[in-house]
Amino acid sequence: MKKTIAFIPARGGSKSIKGKNIKSFFGKPLIHWNIIELLGIDAIDEIIIATDSEEIARVAAISEKVKIYKRSAENAKDGSSTESVMLEYIERQKLDENVRFILVQATSPFTMRKDFEEGIALYESKEIDSVLAVVPFKRLVWSEEKKPLTFELDKRQRRQDFDTYYLENGAFYINSVKNIVENKSRISGKFGFHVMPEYTALEMDEPLDWEFGEIQMKQLIENKKFIPSTL
Repeated sequence: MKKTIAFIPARGGSKSIKGKNIKSFFGKPLIHWNIIELLGIDAIDEIIIATDSEEIARVAAISEKVKIYKRSAENAKDGSSTESVMLEYIERQKLDENVRFILVQATSPFTMRKDFEEGIALYESKEIDSVLAVVPFKRLVWSEEKKPLTFELDKRQRRQDFDTYYLENGAFYINSVKNIVENKSRISGKFGFHVMPEYTALEMDEPLDWEFGEIQMKQLIENKKFIPSTL
């Protein structure tokens, strides 16, 4: 059976929202929302928190299944890419090329356990190389050159009649270590989409996102559209 890891990058030096990865979001640290959903999945062997922060490490270590990886200072800068820390971890840990690698972003707290499980099942069941989480996107989009991209100017359909496009929501990506190393990318080859509700496109990157996010989470839980897992 292939080993599966969930990998959560969590830098300590976030600028727009100070300490956002462990800041309380609707009653618990932001990073806990994904960790707790992942903990209940038998197919996941380890949850790796790649951080440069002792505080994040302390807050995130809520189970033996959670392992802390101290990322290098070089890959914890404002301009460091997610791929750079993924590749650093893979190289330093000498991961087997067949390891199933799930990149999870703490700024997407609306991902439920079933989303991760369905993403893994899709990855395993189809002739695909990688999976990414997306939301349906129906909007009138224009190019910088003022040309319509998602519709015809003389045929402005109603929104429900638009062609469906898909937007990455950043929730998670699944790939093999082999493909990540060869392509230096979180996704590669033939893609599979795990389609999530449109509300999951909201990521906790700016203070206003945070305010909207807590209101949205409250409504989702009250309406039983989001049922959080428990430890």
